[in-house]
Amino acid sequence: MSDLVPRSHADILESKGFASVATVTKSRRPHVSPTWYLWDGDRQHLLISLTDVRQKYRNLRRNPEIAVCIPDPVDPYRYIELRGRVESIQADVDHRFIDLLARKYLNQQKFSDIPADGNRLVVRIAPEYVRCFG
Repeated sequence: MSDLVPRSHADILESKGFASVATVTKSRRPHVSPTWYLWDGDRQHLLISLTDVRQKYRNLRRNPEIAVCIPDPVDPYRYIELRGRVESIQADVDHRFIDLLARKYLNQQKFSDIPADGNRLVVRIAPEYVRCFG
């Protein structure tokens, strides 16, 4: 894939901001929720964590289309939007990925809020369209 993210907004993808993740429900209605993310700039993928008992997971299993909007945490009038498809959903073995996100967002080595129900997963998103503002 070519480099879709312009240099002018690449810093947003490295920030500690929240991503608003939009999926489509069974009744074809939008479902949006804030989530932590990690940008894999080398592979041009956005990675998010979720559990297999959440609405987002059910939506993505049925329809892998996804949109993500990430505002600049310093200037919310500046943002980047990514649209694409889920490339893979894999088990978060030993909670390595959620622990990585806990280091990024909470400055903690381990994520302590592991839910009692459901399995933690890593979602790899392949952007097909990028729109920037500001």
